[in-house]
Amino acid sequence: MESGEKTAKGRWKLILGPPALKYAAEMKQTLGQNSRPIYNYAMRGVVTCFTGIRKKDELTKLVNLIHSMGGCIKKDLNTKTTHLICNHSGGEKYQYAKTFRLTVVRPAWVFAAWADRNSLEFDATQENFTKTHRLKAFEGQKICFFGFPVEEHQHMVDVLLENGGVCAELDDPECSHVVVDEHTTLTKPEPKNNHTHILKSDWFWYTIQNGYANEMDYLFGDYLDSITNTPNTDRRDSLPISFNKRKRKRFSQRIQLEGTPLGSGKRRSSVSDAGLLSVSNSLFDCTTSPDKLESDKLLHAEPEASDATPAKKSMRFNHFMDFYTTESNYVGILDTILNLFKNKLEELAETNDPLLNKSEIKTIFGNFLPIHEVHQSMLEHLRKLHANWREDCLIGDIIIQHRDELIKAYPPYVNFFEQMKEQLQYCDREYPRFHAFLKINQTKPECGRQGLQDLMIRPVQRLPSISLLLNDILKHTTSGNADHGRLEEALKAIKQVTLHINEDKRRTESRMAIFDIFNDIEGCPAHLVSSNRSFILKCEVNELSDSLSGRGDSLVLYLFSDSIELCKRRSKGFNTAKSPSTAKTHKHLKLISLNTIRLVIDISDSPRAFGLLLRGDKEKLYTFTISDEETDKSVYVKKLCNQIAAHTCRTDADKLLICRTSQELEVDISDVNVSTLSKAFKLAAKTRLKVGRAFSFNKTPNKLKRAVSTMMTSPFGSTNSLTPASQLAQMRLASCTNINEVDDEDCASMRSSSPSTQSEMLVVPPLSVQPTRKNKAVVGRI
Repeated sequence: MESGEKTAKGRWKLILGPPALKYAAEMKQTLGQNSRPIYNYAMRGVVTCFTGIRKKDELTKLVNLIHSMGGCIKKDLNTKTTHLICNHSGGEKYQYAKTFRLTVVRPAWVFAAWADRNSLEFDATQENFTKTHRLKAFEGQKICFFGFPVEEHQHMVDVLLENGGVCAELDDPECSHVVVDEHTTLTKPEPKNNHTHILKSDWFWYTIQNGYANEMDYLFGDYLDSITNTPNTDRRDSLPISFNKRKRKRFSQRIQLEGTPLGSGKRRSSVSDAGLLSVSNSLFDCTTSPDKLESDKLLHAEPEASDATPAKKSMRFNHFMDFYTTESNYVGILDTILNLFKNKLEELAETNDPLLNKSEIKTIFGNFLPIHEVHQSMLEHLRKLHANWREDCLIGDIIIQHRDELIKAYPPYVNFFEQMKEQLQYCDREYPRFHAFLKINQTKPECGRQGLQDLMIRPVQRLPSISLLLNDILKHTTSGNADHGRLEEALKAIKQVTLHINEDKRRTESRMAIFDIFNDIEGCPAHLVSSNRSFILKCEVNELSDSLSGRGDSLVLYLFSDSIELCKRRSKGFNTAKSPSTAKTHKHLKLISLNTIRLVIDISDSPRAFGLLLRGDKEKLYTFTISDEETDKSVYVKKLCNQIAAHTCRTDADKLLICRTSQELEVDISDVNVSTLSKAFKLAAKTRLKVGRAFSFNKTPNKLKRAVSTMMTSPFGSTNSLTPASQLAQMRLASCTNINEVDDEDCASMRSSSPSTQSEMLVVPPLSVQPTRKNKAVVGRI
């Protein structure tokens, strides 16, 4: 670029490139004065600063290009700086830029902007353009991971590579950082480079979350010194999340694990009471998380004993202490979720750089607060009982008083737990800064080295644990104690809560299933989605009649509480023709109200065939054969009759089911899909019909008529009236390339077909079948 000429006073003449001149004309701006040539205004308003660029030629070129695009350059960072340009992370300027959320980009950002200099609408500060040139968190760093388990080591290496870093070995002289697992490493590693930073793992995750973390705040040597200077030199007792030996001994004497009563011969998991929940797929039927046993010891200390505690402790008091302590631990876990995760994420959501948006936070924590509130109230009542302990105090009243709150709090959380877990896993996978946030909090003492997902499953496990604890208290409560009846009522209340949760979960899943069914059926009536309707059962069938779609067609019967949705399964070719997001696998045929079903007919001479007789001006009979091997016909038809009786308020469900033979109904129960050959014949017949109807012989040239006639008399012509042997012979003839390959048996089979059959092969449109008379006669006999 030419530098221009100076005036007599020593100033540069104003030199503008074509994009800059056009921009000024469109914006109706005065040209003004500028000491440097401007080619365009792609960096108008940009104030940059450089760091770490040592080559003078490269720096000079970058400065000239920025000036040519209307940008400004400062030597030091200040409040007006908008962009920092550097080749690698680290340093004082980089730390300042990350602290004040300035944009940090590579030099390639300037060169890429100059490459697009002739575009009038181009702006170098556009987010989509800048995003590709942002400097990554570990760019220019070579990092070694030391002391981590194999899976965690590989995970950290993958994260490092995604964020621009390079994995190095401990003896690499260019290694800039050594990240140490402080929970397993007892001695300080010795890298070959004396200037290498030896840091705790928190530095790595804080750098991912915030873009920069000061190495001096995470030195592993300082961490070792803090452990060495502690009074107890036992490594296990020196960890931040553990107790000293004396406290641990007293803790084990007084308190056992959550849901494990004192005095029992063996440990018992709190989830073993999942048998209370008889409904299948209940989220209570789950196992504890792997670290549950260890973390429950470490999460929270035991409550202080009261002066009112009797000198000799009764078994009833010991089991009450189990309840009190585990409730205290549980509320502590809920406090951790609230303060360490939910509140911090909501605070960050109000800033310009949130980890998650408000919608994602609501999906994860939206149903959490009611559970936290009700258990805080329960813990306060338990504290009062503990402070004023008497053998006749009413422990069961605490559950009875909070029964309604428990019923309101738990169903929404349990019902949408899977959705919450999926959202949490998605955010953890897709947002690296949120993943780092979870990793940082996981190492904190209050989390007990458990992740957020492990902590969020505790509410699902708590109610069965309470049931176990109350049972143990009841066993050591005499029948004369006023609390005996209260405890029995409390156990019934807990069971009522769990049953309500399961019932609510079943209704929720049923409603969600209706939405899935509606979205999967083309032409499905909109009123199928109703809050008063619930999904009961699905059955895959093949039609035996021609009343709905056609004999042999694959149908699906969706049984709802008040109706049956009949739909046809689409072929695979149809589904692949459309995009996966818009393809619907079924097509609506008929929505039958259960009120209109007069009888359910068990076709006795077939193990899988049944029929539905519908009332109306003209009674209709629909017959099907069950194609799903896992569906038992007798169970299905009884379920269908029971649902019809329940909907119509009848008590005689057994009278809705009758048995008839296929001969009495005049129904062909032969399996329409018994072989691939029959499917091929059926497809060929349907294809012939479509071809025959597609041609209009009134307007078809004679040559085409002869061609069609020849085609219809070919081995692919009509096969409806041929014997199976003749059909098979035609198939073989069609596949032969040499006439000598035809067997004599096939030729004889073809010759044996009757003249009428041979003449029928020349007919294009088959005779239409009128099934209504037959059905009318059959219905009259029923």
